[in-house]
Amino acid sequence: EVQLVESGGGLVQPGGSLRLSCAASENPYNDYCMGWFRQAPGKEREGVALINGAGGTGYSLSVKGRFSISKDNAKNTGYLQMDRLNPQDTAMYYCAIRLYSGCSWSKGDFDYWGQGTQVTVSA
Repeated sequence: EVQLVESGGGLVQPGGSLRLSCAASENPYNDYCMGWFRQAPGKEREGVALINGAGGTGYSLSVKGRFSISKDNAKNTGYLQMDRLNPQDTAMYYCAIRLYSGCSWSKGDFDYWGQGTQVTVSA
């Protein structure tokens, strides 16, 4: 079973940046999709960024142009670079992996989840 551990969250002022990391306990092999999701209090968990085995990426409209997803297969680690943060980005951020399949925006399609890292954007 693959275990995922997120890190890099914290408190940041509006307009600031954070870089989240997602470390996998083992190599899930290159044929997987990694997704970053977020959940604000009282709201559904939503997908914000996806990256597939070939390195193709996708972003939600709310973060496109501000967030960038990447991964380092040699380090079994994925990243979410978040720039120009605003208070609406405040949420718990989770990474997830879907094995042997293409990417999906549906959280139910992912096999493994991390415990989450809190991002708070406030002055």
